[in-house]
Amino acid sequence: MIPANEAFAGTFPFAPHFTEAPGFRMHYVDEGPRDGEIILCLHGEPTWGYLFRHLISTLSRTHRVVVPDHMGFGKSETPSGRSYWLQDHIANLEAFVLALGLTDITLVMHDFGGPVGMALAARHPHRIRRIISANGPTPFGQPDSMERGVANAAVSPWFQWILKAEADGTLEPVLNNLGYNILSTLKLNGFENNAIIDDTWLEAYGAPFATAAECLGALGWAKSFATGAHQFEIPDPAAERIIRGKPALAIWGEADRTLRAEHFLPLFSALFPSAPIERLPGAGHYCFEDAPETISGLIADFLRRT
Repeated sequence: MIPANEAFAGTFPFAPHFTEAPGFRMHYVDEGPRDGEIILCLHGEPTWGYLFRHLISTLSRTHRVVVPDHMGFGKSETPSGRSYWLQDHIANLEAFVLALGLTDITLVMHDFGGPVGMALAARHPHRIRRIISANGPTPFGQPDSMERGVANAAVSPWFQWILKAEADGTLEPVLNNLGYNILSTLKLNGFENNAIIDDTWLEAYGAPFATAAECLGALGWAKSFATGAHQFEIPDPAAERIIRGKPALAIWGEADRTLRAEHFLPLFSALFPSAPIERLPGAGHYCFEDAPETISGLIADFLRRT
């Protein structure tokens, strides 16, 4: 686990906060005016709140920006006796939001932050104000969700590797050493902005996975895909009706090798048929790293307009 006050040469200068509400020590950033409108940023695999550092700096001038690290990621604890399936992260986020009393939330979701955030919306639709999906799936009971996920997995190098590695017994040895092969993992998923790679950047993304015991989160997410352990939340009709009426925005780095736009943007459009979709040529799966200023501008503009 990263030391609480580690700022990675000043690139992550935000005060650490912790809660035990989900049953483990969960780290989160909480920046900006306490009475500001809440922006809740949800990361995915194998990143942490560091992914949103540029967005935090930009939006916290006017909004309260809250960025939790999921269990087993970032500065959060990696408990040994827990499972790391989708439904576990959903329950953890729900406990976190209720403990902090967060309402009027704008969700900013990347990668598996998408299904985690959409599950929160299904359980607590009245707490949600806006939906922003950035290279993240938005499953919300659409009848073709599973079919689209399967079609995507057939062409995604990351998902193909997971299935093969689980079958031949190499998934755990590789991901248990994620602290040392973090760059190749990010590149496999579609990380394009090589100009920002330096020792500090590599340390920030590798540090959460320094030992095999600290890799349970990243391993669990991959393994549960391979074994079909993830359980997606299905909204009831009332929740679906409420969320369909919310302002929404999709941002998609078109060089994403893991989550293909043709498979996942239709899920978003089925929910929000009139919502804008901003496509970013040349940006990959980790669009917040590949085009941070563009994305910060798009989100700030969307907040102003809605």
